[in-house]
Amino acid sequence: MRALDGITVLDLTHMLSGPYGAMILTDLGARTIKVEPPGSGEGTRALLATSPDFARDGMGAYFLTLNRGKQSVAVDLKQKAGREVFYDMVRQADVVIDNFSVGVTRRLGIDHETLAAINPRIVTCSISGFGETGPDPLRPAFDQVVQAMGGGMSITGFADQAPVRSGIPHGDLGGGIFGAIGVLAALTAREKTGVGRHVDVSMLDVQVSMLNYMATMFLLSGEVPERMGNAHFVHVPYNSFKTSTNYIIIACIGDAFFEKFAELLGRSELRDPKYLKQPVRFADKDYIESIINEELVKHDADYWLARLRTARIPCGPVNDLAQALSDPQVRARNMVVDVQLPSGSVVAMPGNPVKISGCDDPAQPSPPPRLGEHSEAVLSDLLKYPVERIAALRNAGIVQ
Repeated sequence: MRALDGITVLDLTHMLSGPYGAMILTDLGARTIKVEPPGSGEGTRALLATSPDFARDGMGAYFLTLNRGKQSVAVDLKQKAGREVFYDMVRQADVVIDNFSVGVTRRLGIDHETLAAINPRIVTCSISGFGETGPDPLRPAFDQVVQAMGGGMSITGFADQAPVRSGIPHGDLGGGIFGAIGVLAALTAREKTGVGRHVDVSMLDVQVSMLNYMATMFLLSGEVPERMGNAHFVHVPYNSFKTSTNYIIIACIGDAFFEKFAELLGRSELRDPKYLKQPVRFADKDYIESIINEELVKHDADYWLARLRTARIPCGPVNDLAQALSDPQVRARNMVVDVQLPSGSVVAMPGNPVKISGCDDPAQPSPPPRLGEHSEAVLSDLLKYPVERIAALRNAGIVQ
């Protein structure tokens, strides 16, 4: 059993935000059918596809990761006959997800109002840069655009350097995550009402939401926060520190953790009772961190991490990707999975972080589909089209 068994998703997405949202639903057990244009397929198929390092079997890392477990139907939605095929798919589906520019679904005749008239239970989700309302929803946007506009870049990096985007493309990925959340909420609402809903997710809205307490701090005080590197707006010490080998993170949130840390470090200056109060530590942040830096470079990262963990002080190494993906904790939770391609080659990629009791979490998801690989099966099994109709659609170039 998987949580979304019995849910069919029609995936019209491309690039990153939309495919990631659909990937989440797929990982949770939905049957996800990519609906792609014949010929080239969706744009992500071409990304890194010929790279000797970052591709296998003509599929780049983007497509391999975002589309594991999905099926593919290639149908031309710009043709009336293609839209009729898609409408028949909608009659059998639960969800349609896209990340087209605002207005594209309406121009194609696949917007929520049109699809709801065909299947009142259909849930639709559109992920876009700025959402479907507001003064200028038609502007194009990608990850770094919304990272910048959402304010996050202004507080990322160091005060004496230029703003820095997050190394993880959370502008795109956040849109996909909230798209999946919206779909799940709309499916739950459908159980109560019997009627599907439209989910409108703005990547910029997501960035503003993820500012969270930092935005509230500004709205309360009117003080615009500055870049602080890896330090924290409130807690001390909460930063990256250099040992004799690598950087480590120490995160003392609360006075009790600091008291244990000061004892462990053994510096009398930090055991001053005044530092058991957060406001005093924050006022003397530079001085406290200078003492910590003096001590930590005397030993290697493993030495300090072992002592900190024994004292149950929140800490961790600053891992590169090789270290992160080989971490025993990561491996034990099935967060690196193998996907076997039709050629027999195996590709490792990140797993599903949502673990649900009583639900399967496949150690080896099915491979990403070839373009149109499942066209005939979907049209014959799901839509009950006769062989002759499928052949005619293929001959007309409507279906591949």
